[in-house]
Amino acid sequence: MKKLKSSKTLKNEWISFKKSKIHSTGGFAVKDISKGTKIIEYIGKKITKKQADEIADKELRRHRKNKFKGAVYIFELDKKYDIDGNVSWNPARLINHSCNPNAEADVKKGKIWIKSIKKIKKGCEITYDYGYDLEPIQLGK
Repeated sequence: MKKLKSSKTLKNEWISFKKSKIHSTGGFAVKDISKGTKIIEYIGKKITKKQADEIADKELRRHRKNKFKGAVYIFELDKKYDIDGNVSWNPARLINHSCNPNAEADVKKGKIWIKSIKKIKKGCEITYDYGYDLEPIQLGK
């Protein structure tokens, strides 16, 4: 991973980060990516489940006060630990969610990889399903 023009602009062999139409910043294919390719590792601080709950609660409280603040970048690693990816050196946290993704998270041997689940063409935004349980929004009530 190398820094480019700004600290927020990072890239590797497969992915670079720039403004996204989906949300804020996203990851885009630098070149065609074959199905099954490990695109980028999701990295961060290894934390306990208790620490993860405390961080998530704090960030959700921040978000309730200001919709532009507070984001949870916690990823389940195993039954005992999670990864807090809310660190500047984890550009994978910027990959956006999609209900129709072209990548997925693959957790093996203590590492979390974002891996392509289909061929991704150069220039396409790379997305994965965050796996959140979202409740339907009731409009007009």
